[in-house]
Amino acid sequence: MPDTRIALVTARAARDLDEDLPPLQHALREAGADTTLAEWDDPAVEWTRFDLALLRSTWDYSERLSEFLGWAARAAHDALLLNPVEVVRWNTDKHYLAQLSRAGVPVVPGTFVEPGETAESALAAFLQTHPDAEDFVVKPSVGAGSRDAQRHGRGERIAATAHIDRLLGARRSVLLQPYLPGVDTDGETALLFFDGEFSHAIRKGPLLLRNAEATRALFAAEHIVPRQAATDEIEVARRALAALPFATPLLYARVDLIRDDAGAPRLLELELTEPSVFLAHAAGAAERFAKAILRRIPA
Repeated sequence: MPDTRIALVTARAARDLDEDLPPLQHALREAGADTTLAEWDDPAVEWTRFDLALLRSTWDYSERLSEFLGWAARAAHDALLLNPVEVVRWNTDKHYLAQLSRAGVPVVPGTFVEPGETAESALAAFLQTHPDAEDFVVKPSVGAGSRDAQRHGRGERIAATAHIDRLLGARRSVLLQPYLPGVDTDGETALLFFDGEFSHAIRKGPLLLRNAEATRALFAAEHIVPRQAATDEIEVARRALAALPFATPLLYARVDLIRDDAGAPRLLELELTEPSVFLAHAAGAAERFAKAILRRIPA
């Protein structure tokens, strides 16, 4: 184990913002592994030096997706990249939600608008499909940290259409979703799994306020507290993970859920690439993650 070398992969802008890095580094070092913080786009990094490259806070990928995926493919040839590049390629575009919905996973309903489509007619069709949605969310299909995501009121069609047009004009696919009002009172539940085993859960407070501008920061500020996951939430999370079109279990997964108007949990996002895993919010979480990581090191 002392010869085990692990790269904790981050981004230049996220290096000092990732609150998971210090406890994870400590847990891995206590277990005897050598760790290095490495920026994914640093040309000086020799990835062949590492036994494992662990994606952690590459939070600028959505602005440079093609470049990021190209790097991930190259890094996977030099070291064990986790999660694997095929998972990263699938998970960095929210079209995966439609695939999971077709597989029977209860997903927050949504409609994709593709470049070349008309924003005004797409929005009109979406609102007709969801007549009870007082608010709705416009977000890019490739995005992270709530960047470029906004909540609009039903009567704010001009602003919402302009938002959709702006994303389509940049050749970005758009996801429209009804805003489920329960998130304003209950927040989101994020469930963390390491090596397929449920570790802990947290509550995220509501992020999107009506009429608020989309964040220009690397990610929107979040209010995080520990939460006891309910049985039905764990069940939906396991259903989502079982529906993945990859060999499982994955080393890490975060399942973000919100409750619908009937009180049932629905999948908002499945974070398999670079999710915060909130190690400071659960006793022993860093040690559990470290053990799962070390089990993946090739013999």
